[in-house]
Amino acid sequence: MSSKDEQECPKRQQILNVTLELLKTEDFEEITVRKIAKRANVNVALINYYFGSKDKLLNSAVQILVTSFKEAFSILDTEGMDPREKLKTFLMKYLTISRQYPFIVRRLVAKDPFLFDSQKEFFEFIKAIGLRSLLRTVGEISGETDQEKLTIMTSHLLGASFLPMLLEPLYKSITGFPFPDEETRIDILLENYFSK
Repeated sequence: MSSKDEQECPKRQQILNVTLELLKTEDFEEITVRKIAKRANVNVALINYYFGSKDKLLNSAVQILVTSFKEAFSILDTEGMDPREKLKTFLMKYLTISRQYPFIVRRLVAKDPFLFDSQKEFFEFIKAIGLRSLLRTVGEISGETDQEKLTIMTSHLLGASFLPMLLEPLYKSITGFPFPDEETRIDILLENYFSK
């Protein structure tokens, strides 16, 4: 790699970082190349040079998040770790990523239409590997072997984990209690769902 290439790579990463920051608060349609260029302090031509188009840039940014989600699922395959601890660690990591990028999470879980290759890759990963790892872990904790029941149980756990993110703004005004942190909520969920 030439000295010039080494100097330009940080610019590429800077563009990706700015795009990821924008994706925390904006949907794909709201993000423009000009907005990215302004925040990254680069010109539009440099974005086109590195990525070719807005869609390719967004696909690259989403790919980084897909990799993070895959890493969360890899926790479920950790040898020597208690299954309950695996599930808790997985849920914590998955929720952390989801909380940071709510617009992307909604898009990633929507099957159609796929806007980006990274979206399709994530969906295929969930179908082929992710769901299987999650079902296996829930089965190890519960002792359940029926795949249909495990799928329902897993849906309950995911729903109960993600629903509080949606309710958080209203929680205290409705219940009168402060909203517990994610770890506390997950601990309560697992203690009650998998009572010993």
